[in-house]
Amino acid sequence: MNILILGSGGREHALAWAVLQNPRCDRLIVAPGNAGIAMIAKCATLDILNGGAVVQFSEENAIDFVIIGPEAPLAAGVADDLRSAGILVLGPGQAAAQLEASKRFTKEVCDAAGAPTAAWARFDAAEPARAYIREKGAPIVVKADGLAAGKGVIVALDEATALAAVDDMFAGEFGDAGAEVVIEEFMEGEEASFFVLCDGETVLPIGTAQDHKRVGAGDTGPNTGGMGAYSPAPVMTDAVVEATMAQIVRPTMAEMVRRGTPFQGVLFVGLMIENGQPRLVEYNVRFGDPECQCLMMRLGAQALDLMLACANGQLDKAQVNWANDHAMCVVIAANGYPGAYEKGDVIAGLDRLRADSFAMMFHAGTLKVDGQMAAHGGRVLGATARGATLREARDRAYDLVDDVHWPGGFCRRDIGWRALD
Repeated sequence: MNILILGSGGREHALAWAVLQNPRCDRLIVAPGNAGIAMIAKCATLDILNGGAVVQFSEENAIDFVIIGPEAPLAAGVADDLRSAGILVLGPGQAAAQLEASKRFTKEVCDAAGAPTAAWARFDAAEPARAYIREKGAPIVVKADGLAAGKGVIVALDEATALAAVDDMFAGEFGDAGAEVVIEEFMEGEEASFFVLCDGETVLPIGTAQDHKRVGAGDTGPNTGGMGAYSPAPVMTDAVVEATMAQIVRPTMAEMVRRGTPFQGVLFVGLMIENGQPRLVEYNVRFGDPECQCLMMRLGAQALDLMLACANGQLDKAQVNWANDHAMCVVIAANGYPGAYEKGDVIAGLDRLRADSFAMMFHAGTLKVDGQMAAHGGRVLGATARGATLREARDRAYDLVDDVHWPGGFCRRDIGWRALD
């Protein structure tokens, strides 16, 4: 079958890598892709936010199945346009994608479903938000309501930081995403990522992971899009997984059906776990990045079978076959990230790296310039490896990191520290 993946990051490189392991894939196109993806698949120039253009491209290229990687096309309704044209697609429609596109929407759904989450309030002006912060005190969490590329969340440990976050959001730091602000109770515990597929009726868990959002060692500094991840997450015990399904995921999916907007696609459940009890931090309506790199490394060829079963409404017949292994992804980012950073630095050594089912360097922000690979983003590479133990996966991932020569880049050296400790 002919497959189209929409997106240009490390997540899409990992998806492409896994899809190509499966003999059901005859031809793969990634739009727009990146320089690393271009080494394994055809890349195409396409406005992935324009549903009509995606449909036309799919029809012209005899595409049988479209996998939508990032959140923006989902929020723009691209999956709806593809379904209307009779093209098989993995990803929720625009109405269901509000589970990520609007923090307020998610909170309202959780309240209706009885899903445990943080206490919250929503504001469309700065002064009432500031008054609420003064009333509640810190620590407290301030979130831009809309999509902000994973950066619109400020965990404020003091009142001054929270007030400044409100001012910044209403001043336009996150564009339209900050036109409304959701302020939440600060939740104690350990974070984890839980991934399920849902075809509108059946919900199938497909993996757990733990991301490292903060830029600095020991989870310090500002939030980023993610500096590394590992899978599985030890904190996600069988009991915690079952509690998450019973108390959070299934009630939410039932509420979406009740509203007439059943969810079909990948649901990323961000959790805070304290004393074995999960509470919802947020939903995303696609694979996380860099968690996806770990999951694809572990799932391999069966990832395509699972995604097809989801898109075809046949998850009740699907089963995940997990190996008893571990995977880790270490993100290499440009110096200065998540703030201002330079582009264009040549990255040496990539052509000599190990590349197999146990170690892959996934590209997130690269560009080929005069025959050389150059940095072209904030998060640029994802050194990903698997092993029989997490320590073995970590050693292989950092071996990849150390084989790259890029003075303009940096990484955290403690990915996986919670599990390894």
